[in-house]
Amino acid sequence: MSWLALFGGILLEVLSTLGLRASDGFRKRRWIAPVLVGYVCSFSLVWLALHLGMPVGIAYGVWSACGVALVALLARLLFAERLTPLMLLGIALIIAGVLTIELSGAVT
Repeated sequence: MSWLALFGGILLEVLSTLGLRASDGFRKRRWIAPVLVGYVCSFSLVWLALHLGMPVGIAYGVWSACGVALVALLARLLFAERLTPLMLLGIALIIAGVLTIELSGAVT
């Protein structure tokens, strides 16, 4: 159940971050409420994952890594933002780092 809460938090954080981009610096005011509600709900779900017993190092690592990778990939698709080979390498390294942390926690 903690993983479900974490992934819900990740999804809402990614959508809220993309909403920030779409708001054009909040010049498009219709984005303010969805972005704020999305972030509050995202943090609430991450809190729930922690409350359900997920270690903070795992939760934060997965949350931040997935957030960075998904925002970069979706921003490329939705906003035609740059995504260079070096950025893709960075995303791969983030994923490898999170997997390393996760797998090392499973071994002990």
